[in-house]
Amino acid sequence: MTDAERERGLTQLRSLLDSTRLDREPDHSAGYLDLLGEEAGQPRTPAQRAMRSSLVAAVYQRGWRNGLNVAMGLRGPSAEQERRGAVRALELGGEQRVLDVACGPGNFTHVFAGALTGDGLAVGLDASAPMLARAVGENVVPRVAYLRADARRMPFPDASFDAVCCYAALYLVPEPFTVLVEMLRVLAPGGRIALMTSYRGSWEPQRTVRTVLGWASGVRMFDRDELTGILRASGLVDIQQQLHGVAQFVTARRPP
Repeated sequence: MTDAERERGLTQLRSLLDSTRLDREPDHSAGYLDLLGEEAGQPRTPAQRAMRSSLVAAVYQRGWRNGLNVAMGLRGPSAEQERRGAVRALELGGEQRVLDVACGPGNFTHVFAGALTGDGLAVGLDASAPMLARAVGENVVPRVAYLRADARRMPFPDASFDAVCCYAALYLVPEPFTVLVEMLRVLAPGGRIALMTSYRGSWEPQRTVRTVLGWASGVRMFDRDELTGILRASGLVDIQQQLHGVAQFVTARRPP
């Protein structure tokens, strides 16, 4: 990828920002737009601290994420299958704008960018500087740009994106329902959303064990109807849900 292509992505990302939602001028010195600087809130749980760790960022896909795939059970998708499945679920192609929330090192973001053409753009958003450092070091391709920002207060106008994805993150972030509402706010009419997060289970002993383990680590466990209920109440349609062990995959569309 050339420096010109990298700069083009950052320029496109700048054009998407809503100046009324910015608390500071974006800093691009690290290869991504940084809206948080040194004022980023401190992680409060072990899981959140792990996501800000340079060590976890370095082994994220091979370690942390592969461990989650094992927890999904034998019928759960592999990491590669997840990425291909997300591209299909979001119906990516052409000159779309796609937002990858809590993108980590960009393992999904760069795949999304590869499905786009022309002026299409995949934006990876995360609050972790170590994760984004890995993203710009390993997963910068044409039609991709990365942003360090708070997902609870996204710096975009309403209906900015044709597709929004959040995989393996809602169970970690503070105020996950606030983040979900923000994702829906920036989703354009006709756009699709794809989520992968935790699942508490339906069998009571199982629910109790997962709740305790989640509380100890700071991983929130979601019930079956929590996310789909919010999507339905927000007017989304074509809501689908798949359960795999401790994980759930949810997709939906905003009506045109």
